[in-house]
Amino acid sequence: MIYHKSVLLDESIEALAIKPDGIYVDATYGGGGHARAILERLKEGRLVAFDQDEEAIRNKIDDPRLIMVHNNFRYLRNLLKLHKLYPVDGILADLGISSYQIDQAERGFSTRFEGILDMRMDRRKHRTAKDIVNQYTEDRLAFLFKTFGEIRNGARLASLIIKARKEKPIETTAGLKEISRTCAERGKENKFFAQVFQALRIEVNQEMDSLKEFLKQASLALKPTGRLVIISYHSLEDKLVKNFFRSGNVDGELQKDFYGNVLNPLKVISRKAIVPTGDEIAENSRARSARLRVAERIG
Repeated sequence: MIYHKSVLLDESIEALAIKPDGIYVDATYGGGGHARAILERLKEGRLVAFDQDEEAIRNKIDDPRLIMVHNNFRYLRNLLKLHKLYPVDGILADLGISSYQIDQAERGFSTRFEGILDMRMDRRKHRTAKDIVNQYTEDRLAFLFKTFGEIRNGARLASLIIKARKEKPIETTAGLKEISRTCAERGKENKFFAQVFQALRIEVNQEMDSLKEFLKQASLALKPTGRLVIISYHSLEDKLVKNFFRSGNVDGELQKDFYGNVLNPLKVISRKAIVPTGDEIAENSRARSARLRVAERIG
């Protein structure tokens, strides 16, 4: 089974600057593409891989150097300490959802397939996208569409959802698309649907809060000169990563000590985001929005 084609694979592995005897983290295991490439470069080293999706856990590479952790990467620091593998030499996170998740209609991630509005990456959790569209207030829906979907007319969409759910519950991806269609610019419906689904997916999985927690913990979990490599796919993620790398905090505000020295444990390695080549995008269209950034723990 081809679970997922890893984006920016060579670039991200090179950015990790892997030591054969080092300890590394794949914070978003997915189909194991990045993990497999890391293991190929290790000898006595170890790899700790995180994923909250049971499908990814079942896809575990059979390698004694690999430790799988079925949990969200927001708990990175404590779980590394639990496994007595703290601190580490490098951390990689690919923030995109996997092709396998998108292509499973019953998961509700894709705008291309009809399925139940689920969108949970961790199906042990209870709240789904269906719960959100049927239970959130109009103001709360408008906020998440504007904030997480970057939808200008999010308030109008929220109003239409409230009106529609009074008639019957909104339960499927097709049902949500039908409601959303009238808000989309003609000829750009698919892009609009993608923004709507993105907003709901981020809310269901609390992705921005998880990313903030992960960034704070990752910067502390690195050894001096250890690398933090992150691939993001939309402007909300990329802005957060860029600001954290430059300032050392999620607010993006430079903090200084008494002597005027910037209080940031990280040094930016990639001044500009690394993007996929034209050939990679042609081979894998889902790579087109990827942005890779690299930082290093200051010794």
